Amino acid sequence: MAIRQISVFVPNSNGSLEKLVNILAEAQVDMRAMAIADTMEFGILRMIVKGHDKACDALREAGYLVSQNEVTAVEIPDQPGGLARVVSILASHGVNIEYTYAFMTRSHDHACVVFRVEDNELVENILAQNDIVCLKHGGGDETPW
Repeated sequence: MAIRQISVFVPNSNGSLEKLVNILAEAQVDMRAMAIADTMEFGILRMIVKGHDKACDALREAGYLVSQNEVTAVEIPDQPGGLARVVSILASHGVNIEYTYAFMTRSHDHACVVFRVEDNELVENILAQNDIVCLKHGGGDETPW
């Protein structure tokens, strides 16, 4: 099962990230993963949160443009070549990775990486056949980790 990701357009200016994360904090939303891609004028903040619906509501109420999509989150052994193995498997099956970002967990044995791909279900099946763990959404508004 894919993970819900929130994308938010954020002005590329002093204090804009602080404002956004404070809105989430006030809404009691726990950020679990995030990445920012920037241009000269704005950034796109991609994040996975615990409290997805609360986050979207709070950000929209504050005037942010918010979009949602699904991504695949993968548990990868925290060792040299761990990511290379996963990327090679996906490449050998013709999977195009649109973007990726990593995030920290409380585990010392694994790293976690988010992949944006066209077909999450296909990717999860490919990875499962290769004994690679995909993190699961807890259902409802919960995150898997």
